[in-house]
Amino acid sequence: MPELRRKLIDTARRMAASGLNTGTAGNLSVRADAPGENGAGNGFLITPSGMDYALLQPEDIVFMRLDGTYTGQRKPSSEWRFHRDLYAARPEAGAVLHAHSPFATSLACLRRDIPAFHYMIARFGGDSLRCAHYATFGTQALSDAALVAMAGRRACLLANHGMLVFGHDLDQALALGSELETLCEQYWRACQLGAPVLLDAAEMATVLEKFGRYGQQA
Repeated sequence: MPELRRKLIDTARRMAASGLNTGTAGNLSVRADAPGENGAGNGFLITPSGMDYALLQPEDIVFMRLDGTYTGQRKPSSEWRFHRDLYAARPEAGAVLHAHSPFATSLACLRRDIPAFHYMIARFGGDSLRCAHYATFGTQALSDAALVAMAGRRACLLANHGMLVFGHDLDQALALGSELETLCEQYWRACQLGAPVLLDAAEMATVLEKFGRYGQQA
């Protein structure tokens, strides 16, 4: 687990370096086993509350079980609930990323879903990216709203807040977070010139089927 803690810190710092986050905003987690329970996948490591990623040490990372209890010398991120609930509800989730990136947050403050203006929307599992209903940060109500918005998806926007995304590991979660921010920027820019032309349901179904065979898959 020490190596996984270091990987989590490195990825959190890469989030900041890529512009997805500034200061202590956002949070990151990775599915993990409790000590002595290899293969159980019964918990996760998460960044601590209110600490600069640049200053994090492995011992600052918090281990949480899916029942919400935690061990460590720091308090977990205030948003631990939607991390916990995603791991419980989505077995394919190996890492969860939450960021306050500029373009995703701008669209979230408009409470807009992102429609099929670009075929890469399918990268996240559907023909749109939903914006979750607003709820106060750190609450169970926010987690509940996020899970509804992420049904059948790997990402969503959080109204007046930011983005939420998961991947099968830390590298994929970061890559998807960066891709989502790029799509948000492209959609924002296209909207400055008018209403983007949307791809129809049939084309998005074709794209989703092709994505099932995309990349270096067996």
